[in-house]
Amino acid sequence: MKPIFAMLAGYNAWCNHRLYEAAAQLSDADYRADRGAFFKSVHGTLNHLLAADRIWMKRFTGEGDAPTRLDAIVRETLADLRPAREAEDARIVAYVENLPDAQLAGRVRYRTLTGPSDVEQPLASALLHVFNHQTHHRGQVHTLLTGFDLDAPPLDLALFQRESGIGMS
Repeated sequence: MKPIFAMLAGYNAWCNHRLYEAAAQLSDADYRADRGAFFKSVHGTLNHLLAADRIWMKRFTGEGDAPTRLDAIVRETLADLRPAREAEDARIVAYVENLPDAQLAGRVRYRTLTGPSDVEQPLASALLHVFNHQTHHRGQVHTLLTGFDLDAPPLDLALFQRESGIGMS
C-alpha cells in the first residue's frame, strides 16, 4: 500500500507545480477574481489547499502550523504562496516515504474544524482523503484557469506515471 501513497504524494507535487506555473500567467486581478468556486478564486482555492494540507499534516505528525479555518489565507500573494506550497509538498512526500508500515496500518485521531467533533479512522483512509481532496480542488482551479482562456495543463495521473515512470512496472 505504501508505494501507492508514495506515487500519490509525487503526483500531488507534480500537479501543484503545473497549476502554479499556469496561475502565474494570470494578472493579479484575475488571480483574485471571484469566479464562483467554493473558495471563490484561484487565490482562495490555492490557499485552501495549502491550509487543508497543513491541517492534515499537523494531525498526522503533531508538528507544524495548522490554520484554524478552512478558508484561511495562508499567503497573500502567489509569489509567497508558491514556495510555501513547494515546502508542504516536500513535507508530504517525506512523510509518506518515512512512514513505517505499522503506522500506516494504524489509526489517527483528530478533532474536526467544522462541527467540531472527535474522529478516529484508519490512517490509510485519512491519507487517501488528503490526496482525493487535493484532486477535487485542483480540478476547480483547473476549470478556473480554463475560464481565463489559459491552456490549463493536463493533470492526468497516467501522464504523471508515464513522465515519472512511477507506477509503470
